[in-house]
Amino acid sequence: MNVSSAPSTEAKTVSVSVVVYHPEPTQLRHTLDSLRIAVDELRLTRPDTVVRLFIVDNGGLSDAAIDFDSVLRHEIVVSVIGGHGNIGYGRGHNLAIERAQSRFHLVLNPDIDIDRDALVQAFDFFDHHPEAGLLTPCIGDDEGHLQYLCRRYPSLLDLLIRGFLPYRVREFFSTRLASYEMRDLINEHDIVWDPPIVSGCFMLFRTDVLKRLAGFDPRYFLYFEDYDLSLRTHKLARVVYAPAVRVLHHGGGAARKGSAHIRMFTASAFKFFKRFGWKWL
Repeated sequence: MNVSSAPSTEAKTVSVSVVVYHPEPTQLRHTLDSLRIAVDELRLTRPDTVVRLFIVDNGGLSDAAIDFDSVLRHEIVVSVIGGHGNIGYGRGHNLAIERAQSRFHLVLNPDIDIDRDALVQAFDFFDHHPEAGLLTPCIGDDEGHLQYLCRRYPSLLDLLIRGFLPYRVREFFSTRLASYEMRDLINEHDIVWDPPIVSGCFMLFRTDVLKRLAGFDPRYFLYFEDYDLSLRTHKLARVVYAPAVRVLHHGGGAARKGSAHIRMFTASAFKFFKRFGWKWL
């Protein structure tokens, strides 16, 4: 399936959306700084690239007191979308996706640091693989370890084990979790085509594919919106894990964020399984 076509006026434009809710200022600056550096590197080989960044303020952005022009050094066009309140992660990104007029769109978390050559590697890959509609990168953590954020379709038991059991108890289910996290296929070297589910912390789409999908399903407030979007993407284009594209992720799981996140996780899991089918064990 060839999904590479784009209108000529949009062919050199990349849009990026970052949804924030009371962001940690230092981390957000690091994320934006890494984006600027990656864009600078991209323009060494693609000098006409235009990058437009949408910052979607779900609340608390003003408290961060970030001068975007200073951080981004006027290299990236910035639009702040605000005034709508905390409408959730997916709906926040959808506000940017609706406005995007680009060839590619990057859904980016405010806790991601992008490697200098990540965008170069990503767009080179898209050039050589027109069938690819969604790319997910090699994702590392603060300790230099690979995060296994590609997923096979989960059972309810998998989610309970991975999300809520203490580490020592999880060790008893290591074989099961390794299968769910695709550890038999995901590494730092091999391209993997069509992982069923990929992480929403960094989703690089061909914008035409994302538009046809109408972005994220707005019924999810937080959690599982990336699972939903991943599964729907397979109907239109191929999904690829491309380890030459590298990022660093500073995020954490729902159980470590308190009871409110546990409730949101549970509510979203119910919506996900109700839509795509229950798998208990």
